[in-house]
Amino acid sequence: MMQANSGFFVAPANYHSDLAALRAVRETVFVQEQQVPLELEWDALDPDSAHVLARDDNGRPIGTGRLTPEHKIGRMAVLAPWRGKGVGAALLLALIDEARRRGWEDVSLHAQVDAVGFYRHYGFEPYGERFVEAGIDHQSMRKTLEPMAARTSAAAAAPESEPSQAVESLAEAVAAVLDIIANARTLLCVYSRDLDPDLFGHSEVLDALRAFATAHPGAEVRALVQEPERVVQLGHPLLTLAQRLSSHFALRTPTEEVDVQYPGAYVFSDRGGFYFRPLGVRYEGEASRCRPARARQLRSAFEPVWERSRECTEFRALAI
Repeated sequence: MMQANSGFFVAPANYHSDLAALRAVRETVFVQEQQVPLELEWDALDPDSAHVLARDDNGRPIGTGRLTPEHKIGRMAVLAPWRGKGVGAALLLALIDEARRRGWEDVSLHAQVDAVGFYRHYGFEPYGERFVEAGIDHQSMRKTLEPMAARTSAAAAAPESEPSQAVESLAEAVAAVLDIIANARTLLCVYSRDLDPDLFGHSEVLDALRAFATAHPGAEVRALVQEPERVVQLGHPLLTLAQRLSSHFALRTPTEEVDVQYPGAYVFSDRGGFYFRPLGVRYEGEASRCRPARARQLRSAFEPVWERSRECTEFRALAI
């Protein structure tokens, strides 16, 4: 179980031989930053738990997490300079995969209240009342797990279609794209005039794209950009993410007039999610988390344009 990402990697840790690395992260985050008493930070479960460590490319520890015999995920910590870069998501997914490998039916955790939204994004649901632990407000959360074999067969099966919903605002567009990304397997495709800075530059969408790319070794985001010069001029934040995760992002620009002048915009995934706008300058359109027939139509239109488009040389100066 090792997950390689841009600038860091996540791998299993041995409690005894990696104790110094675990302490470097946990005591910095919990004891120094959050003022958790040292005697409460380390407990009798640590030696019997499965631990994971995130390290930067130089091998320095930057994040930790553990899976206890009680089927609980805990001690999730990331050093401040690495927050918002997908480290927490990579740690969480590694622990979830380990729980699945062990055949567990569910896994739970005690989330600090300001992290509840993060865990909900990965399928954890709150239960019970909030409580105080080590002086910090917490919420119990639980996620039901599919066994590895069931998960594999489910991925191979055709997903169940869901009806399309109207999208009329930027907020609804963001929600639709987040659903599509969350349900994707290894491929997301985007056709846009300028990568819609308010949409694909939205912080939640960027976080979801980062988590998607770092959670799946073969994950790829393909984007057809009609006006790459404008994207550069805008300083689109997605370019920075694409630079950091260059093996997961591919950007091309159409060359044929019919493609350059195409008025619409869309995004779709290999799991049937889609969001289509007849006019790319507006957010009004339709979307579904999973409607494979419509996603296949968009894919059949996207692929020939992708093949005849060129690399976005405008991004070379940015090392993309």
